[in-house]
Amino acid sequence: MSRLLIQADLTWLDGSFSPGTTVAVGVSGRVESVGSAHHSGSGAFRRLEGMALLPGFVNAHSHAFQRGLRGSVERFSGGTGTFWSWRDGMYALAASLDRETFGQLCRRAFAEMRAVGITCVGEFHYLHHDGDHDWAFDDVVLEAAAEVGIRLVLLQTSYTTGGIGRPLEPGQHRFDTVDLAAYWRQWDRLARQLDPRTQSLGVVAHSVRASRLSEIKALHAEAVRRRLPFHIHVEEQRQEIEEAMAAYGRTPMRVLCEELQSAEGITAVHCTHTSPEDMTVFLQGGGRVCVCPLTEAYLGDGIPDLTAPHAVGGRLALGSDANTRISPIEEMRWLEYGQRLRAERRGALADPRGGVAACVLEAATSGGAAALGIGSGRIAPGEWADFVAIKLGSVPLAGEPSEGLLEAIIFGGGNVVVAGTFVAG
Repeated sequence: MSRLLIQADLTWLDGSFSPGTTVAVGVSGRVESVGSAHHSGSGAFRRLEGMALLPGFVNAHSHAFQRGLRGSVERFSGGTGTFWSWRDGMYALAASLDRETFGQLCRRAFAEMRAVGITCVGEFHYLHHDGDHDWAFDDVVLEAAAEVGIRLVLLQTSYTTGGIGRPLEPGQHRFDTVDLAAYWRQWDRLARQLDPRTQSLGVVAHSVRASRLSEIKALHAEAVRRRLPFHIHVEEQRQEIEEAMAAYGRTPMRVLCEELQSAEGITAVHCTHTSPEDMTVFLQGGGRVCVCPLTEAYLGDGIPDLTAPHAVGGRLALGSDANTRISPIEEMRWLEYGQRLRAERRGALADPRGGVAACVLEAATSGGAAALGIGSGRIAPGEWADFVAIKLGSVPLAGEPSEGLLEAIIFGGGNVVVAGTFVAG
């Protein structure tokens, strides 16, 4: 790759759109400079006529294979359904996959993400095995992401129990990471085969349901030592809280806050039923929260109370989770709309200046990048050159002035406004 100069009509910089800006991308795939320089023959020039340039959207939580459930679990013979009845369908899908079909689902999910503006995905990956503990599906995820050209943070997931104090169920055996020694052997093997420009690894304990407390503590301690992101599902379902209260006398979030040395580097996914008190303790320890509004609605999980993470600023990230619907713009919109419905007021996530759009964009860009430990989410020197181009002439944005453009994109737009993406230039 040679040096690349990109110039859109408008570029999102420091909280507003700037006209006539040229972004210089070096051979490393990172931004070299951002300014008003004109094309001077010092590199390939890409003029994005009629477009605006935003930081690429960061999807901090995905289960790519679950895209295979799209359209197949929306009939309710019993008149209603729950997360737990949906999980039976997910287990059936997981049991049916081989390397080829699993790879197809990953490629479809990742390609769809790029098409709608996602440049980086945190793949919370726990479907590890094709055969008996062969870890074959781990390689498939890396291959699929490389083929599509999306930035991948493989959130390698430890999964060892079928519930607190219970063995794995038959439908969970393809998730089994056996023990920490096996987990780290495979983690280190994967680390040796990554493409350093577009691939990295994170550490994951699936949940307090699927990981022993001793394993969660050890995994987090090693993640801290290696300076890696650590992710875990937290309190998506009330049943998880009830089981933790019975086993530990504390909520799952309180268990994490009291048993781990700190919350630094931890991203708690969902937090649908986390109390404001527990959330505040977690955030004060340095934690982050990733929510997935479309999936949480799809599964009937509920709406989290995000008052605390919003109050401290910059601690929110967004994910597509089950990938039933992949639309980062819609996730941003429903990040705010869900809080409006919960609080019965508008501007629930407004910043000190009264704006909502910049706040939810931050969750979809720099907030997700921070949760995944990568240098992206902003158009700035030294950051990865991961961008999304927006079609200013698209029907939802027609006639919108630059001062209200971001609001128009988030609250009136959708996948149709996305022209394309750049990953590492």
